[in-house]
Amino acid sequence: MARVEPRTFRSDFRRFFVKGLVVLLPTVLTLWILVKAYEFIDGGIAQPINGGIRFVINKATPHVEMLEKTFEPSDAAVERETERRREADRSKTAQNEARSYLRDQRILEWWNERWYMNFIGLFVAILSVYFAGRLLGGLLGRSLYSKIERLLTTIPVVKQVYPYVKQVVDFILSDEKPIKFNRVVLVQYPRKGIWSIGLVTGTPMKSVQNQMDSNAREPGITVFIPSSPTPFTGYTISVTLDEVVEIPISIDEALRFTITGGVLIPDRETIPPSMKSNEDDAPNALPE
Repeated sequence: MARVEPRTFRSDFRRFFVKGLVVLLPTVLTLWILVKAYEFIDGGIAQPINGGIRFVINKATPHVEMLEKTFEPSDAAVERETERRREADRSKTAQNEARSYLRDQRILEWWNERWYMNFIGLFVAILSVYFAGRLLGGLLGRSLYSKIERLLTTIPVVKQVYPYVKQVVDFILSDEKPIKFNRVVLVQYPRKGIWSIGLVTGTPMKSVQNQMDSNAREPGITVFIPSSPTPFTGYTISVTLDEVVEIPISIDEALRFTITGGVLIPDRETIPPSMKSNEDDAPNALPE
């Protein structure tokens, strides 16, 4: 019979604190990831585009009557800004520079008064990615993209980074994945007694299959064993069909299991509480 530990404030605090983490952490982490993703997209993509749009408006203002009425500073304001700059750096400052600066400030003030304008950069970025996908999806686009890739792989430093970044992106987002998985299996790897989740990729090489034929009657298969927490890396092994056990979970479920280090288990593969309690009651075989 399992020994029941007496309840103390310390044990209760730890138990409820862990329960609180279990309840709150998924929500907090999800919100944190979404906020960081938005900050990255907004700061790294949308805001530079917005800055470019404001720059174009600045340069177009003297030539477009409607923009000139809205953003062009008065001659008196330009004169004051010019004098201020001359006094600050004790050098000659052209009125054109002061006028452009004041114009830019008025554009920025007008822009910030309309909060929805900040979404223009994000919208333009989404459209740009969409049209880039349409362009590069065609025969001419793919040919151009291949030439650009070959050029990138000849540039020092870039050629050491780009192929691996592309591999990760292709693994996560591409419909045409470099590795085609068709089912999930269990295989004893890296030694007998250790069961690892593997993804069947196909048949082995001819030389491997010939070696298998000389030792076993079962056909061979190639299995990719993903690593945690980065399943786009791992090991590829070739085994006979009788050495694997197929399990009824999807590829996505297997990858989630691997990425989380076994934390996210498919519902139908979760051990019932009754079996867990039996395991807890079992004697500890390890020395204390």
